[in-house]
Amino acid sequence: MAAPDVKSRDAEPPPWVPWRWWRRWFGQRSERAAAQFLRRRGYRILAANVADRRGELDLLALDGDTLVVVEVRSTSSTHPDALTLTAASVDIRKQKRITETTTRFLAQRGLLGRIAVRYDVLAIVWPPAARQPTIRHILNAFESTGRFQFFT
Repeated sequence: MAAPDVKSRDAEPPPWVPWRWWRRWFGQRSERAAAQFLRRRGYRILAANVADRRGELDLLALDGDTLVVVEVRSTSSTHPDALTLTAASVDIRKQKRITETTTRFLAQRGLLGRIAVRYDVLAIVWPPAARQPTIRHILNAFESTGRFQFFT
């Protein structure tokens, strides 16, 4: 009896993988729209996609003297509640991960406890036929969560 054909984890991806490409493209498109939206409102964009091994921050911006950590959530849904559902996808686990990544980012730069931090969420709905998205900016969407939350 022949051994079953076992594929390694490094094997070629299945044919439906273009979905990953589309998601990456859609996410980058949404983050560019979010940065443009914030610039129009007087924010200074400092960085995009700041990542370490345990997390990623979509956008970092300055609003006056406050560092704003912006989580960008987007969808192409045409559902009437798409904005609300997209914003609600930033659940407590995601908030904790963002808070911990922000704390590491500030600690690495010697800014921990030296700068005010605010967490905003930008919910973006971009239906397939639309040239421009609908954006909801939720200021101070959540407080720091998890360990060391009093530092940020």
